Amino acid sequence: METSRTPPARKDGRVIIHFDYDCFYASVFEKENPALKGLPFAVQQKQIIVTCNYEARRRGLHKLQLIRDARRVCPDVIIELGEDISRFRDASKELYGFLKAFSWSRKVERLGFDEVWLDVSDIVDYNMQTLNRHDLVQCFFQTSRSDPMEGFCFDASTIAGHPYPQIYKHVDTTGTVDDLTMRMRLGSHLAQHMRHQLEQQKGYTSTVGIATTKLLSKLVGNLNKPKGQTTVMPPLADSVESLGNAHTFLDEHEIGKIPGIGFKLSQKLRDFILQRPAAFDTGLVYGGTKEHVTVADVRGNPNVSPETLEKLLGGPGSPHGIGYKVWCLLHGADDTEVSEAKAVPSQISIEDSYIRLDTLPEVLQELDALARSLISRMRIDLLVHEEDASKEEDLRPEVLERALTQVISKKWLAHPKTLRLTTRPRSPLQPDGTRIRSFKRISHSAPLPNFILGLSESVESLADRLVREALLPMFRKLHPEKSGWNLSLVNLAVTNMAETAGESKTARGRDIGNMFKRQDDVLKDYQIREASPSPAEDSELEAHIVPGAGWDEDVELGDDDLERCSDCGTRMPAFAMVAHRRFHLPVLSTMQGHIT
Repeated sequence: METSRTPPARKDGRVIIHFDYDCFYASVFEKENPALKGLPFAVQQKQIIVTCNYEARRRGLHKLQLIRDARRVCPDVIIELGEDISRFRDASKELYGFLKAFSWSRKVERLGFDEVWLDVSDIVDYNMQTLNRHDLVQCFFQTSRSDPMEGFCFDASTIAGHPYPQIYKHVDTTGTVDDLTMRMRLGSHLAQHMRHQLEQQKGYTSTVGIATTKLLSKLVGNLNKPKGQTTVMPPLADSVESLGNAHTFLDEHEIGKIPGIGFKLSQKLRDFILQRPAAFDTGLVYGGTKEHVTVADVRGNPNVSPETLEKLLGGPGSPHGIGYKVWCLLHGADDTEVSEAKAVPSQISIEDSYIRLDTLPEVLQELDALARSLISRMRIDLLVHEEDASKEEDLRPEVLERALTQVISKKWLAHPKTLRLTTRPRSPLQPDGTRIRSFKRISHSAPLPNFILGLSESVESLADRLVREALLPMFRKLHPEKSGWNLSLVNLAVTNMAETAGESKTARGRDIGNMFKRQDDVLKDYQIREASPSPAEDSELEAHIVPGAGWDEDVELGDDDLERCSDCGTRMPAFAMVAHRRFHLPVLSTMQGHIT
């Protein structure tokens, strides 16, 4: 069967910046304790080093190193326990908010705690229009749409930071360069400005990549770590004479290092290229391959095409079109959009890994710990404080007392609808005593119990109920056997977020409270008002309906047709009183609860 190996079309119209905070976990501790800077410092989870600063790396330490080995290599290393990730989450939120403030389009996407993409195409395009090509050396980059004085001076004749490829003409004062090259220059200067501001104002250094796709921007930043930045420069597409810079950059990368090609897919690709199973390093705790298969090896193989990749990588559980997607990634073509900033995450997930977890008491203990972490994180990520001040015009003492009382409550931004439990069992021992590596996860989902959203109970109490009433039954469905299972990982997650009503642009619900707050302004053309006595008439009061759409301005209502609200004194027709009283009920009950 003939297959097509035509390279995918490139769309290189965007400017995307990727931030990767340097040694993030270690940097958070160093921000809290500046004395750690310059000393060999590492962060521990379980018996593993999850990160260490560059001084520790200079002395031979590295990620995923066993603690005993780290102390042997560097006896004076300072190690802090980092299993409580709340400090890292809080710091990540703060830095994300700082970077998001630079965006005009709100296309700011966070990956984990320490990586952020920004699509700054609109900012760059705006400054391209104001660029003085007759004097590129003295230019001004405007960072605010509304304020032309807000920004920074820069030299548009050169690139900020490092270019890829390294052999590249840095300076060009002629102004005759193509638009894509100029846009990448502007993107590099904006990235440098943001990187410097992040360090000066927040105390964190970062490594940055600038490119036309998320894929390239994420990978190219790794060339100049730490505290550096790299821009992939044109030409990106292939020509008759040579490969484009996108291909030459990707070609030396191991296939498993390409974002979007995960562990399982890379395994299948290695096996296909080698025509045998790739050898694994049995000494690594988290697994790894001894044999490297590069992007060039896969893309250059004459038997590889979108069709063959679909047959190789497709199947149950695989997304439709996976073959063409991987074919595009092999060519550096990635049209994936940078997601817009969201107030609500798509899911909240907590997990832990284990050397051995094979008894029910241990499982219950770990489920309880994970449940407490999950509920705590839900309250951090999904709860906001809502302040409402009552503005009553009634002068009765009890009403004045309520008016002086500020009502402070907490409100859920979203209600997760689904609870998911995931485990990763180890495969059984072989007759020769070895164990086949398995990274297969199994999951079970169920509706999230509503009591989890209650705020009157403690986190510990809710976690205990969640384990007993939901997680233990779910676990037994995943592992019906009483023993024999051995887990290397347990994950808890809440998903399927249903956003609640609010003033946020991302909220999908209707904020009834906010509607009532604005009712006087919205309904001003339909309010019933008492008219002053006419000189030609008795002192009898008349109530007139103020003219409005669909209302006859000659209609009159007498006193007998109106009712007076006992709470605020407003007079209105009887048919409107029912709805009006509903407006008072939640406010009054909430205030009375605070007063008592």
